[in-house]
Amino acid sequence: MPAIVRLPTVLRPHANGEARLDVNGETVGEIIDEIVRKFPGMETNLLGEDGSLHRFVNVYVNDEDVRYLDKMDTTVADGDELSILPAVAGG
Repeated sequence: MPAIVRLPTVLRPHANGEARLDVNGETVGEIIDEIVRKFPGMETNLLGEDGSLHRFVNVYVNDEDVRYLDKMDTTVADGDELSILPAVAGG
């Protein structure tokens, strides 16, 4: 059973309109890599030039912010739910 990845409306056009993806991977990094492999247009929205998570993208595993866990090395179990939330600025 893969992890469930929830995408906000702003990222859905890059994932063929999907709101939910089922993705296999043992860490957040592996899951992000798999998403980028399937949907190359997501890369610039999720990753910085050095390949790390973009600083304006928040990722939660079961409602826990990975910045306070092991970041891209955070372990993901089958059935865990990841939420990817890019920061939205406005004024």
